[in-house]
Amino acid sequence: MVFLTPKIMQRTALFVTFGGFVTSLMTMFIPFWKTMNSDLNEMENWFSGLFHMCLYTEEVGIQCKAYESILALPMDLQISRVLMSVSIGTGAFAIVMAFLGLEGVEIFQPGLKRGLLIFSGVLTWISGLTTLAPISIVAYTTVVEFWDEGFPDVMPRWEYGEAMFSGWFGGFALVIGGTLFFIAVCMGDFDQSIQTVPGSPLPKQRTQNYLKTEVL
Repeated sequence: MVFLTPKIMQRTALFVTFGGFVTSLMTMFIPFWKTMNSDLNEMENWFSGLFHMCLYTEEVGIQCKAYESILALPMDLQISRVLMSVSIGTGAFAIVMAFLGLEGVEIFQPGLKRGLLIFSGVLTWISGLTTLAPISIVAYTTVVEFWDEGFPDVMPRWEYGEAMFSGWFGGFALVIGGTLFFIAVCMGDFDQSIQTVPGSPLPKQRTQNYLKTEVL
């Protein structure tokens, strides 16, 4: 493909990574990881997140309250907080490193820029996996608790919230972005290997310039 160059692939990878990072950042703080609606009172909707518990009523609207104790939280939410923090940290660092390694950003040497792109790809993978892991853990515990036969049928149970789906989207976007960084590096290596093959246009041009310098 003529239009698919390493430069375009690098920018595509950065765009996808940035989108996944923003989505994961929003997922971390919005209190819609789990939702619960009681059949006895359909006017109330409960929402649970990593940092807040919210109650929505038609009369008052939505009211949120932060968790008073971290140790009092369920184990899945404690683990999710740690993993999501790692995801946001590695994702932000990956974006900065990727920007410095882009072709056209003349700050470092090409060899170092190649290393920055590889490092960014690894960090983006870590960020994506540490987003998918807590989402999957909370999803699993929600399913197990929902189908627990020990709870009475009339007792309301937690279900998936909107943040679960946005978290899966952001995690997969980060994994895809990291993969695109590696593809961009491979495309750059392939172009470099073609240019250094004997008989390619670049070596011929360099030889001509060298002969002209000798004559002068």
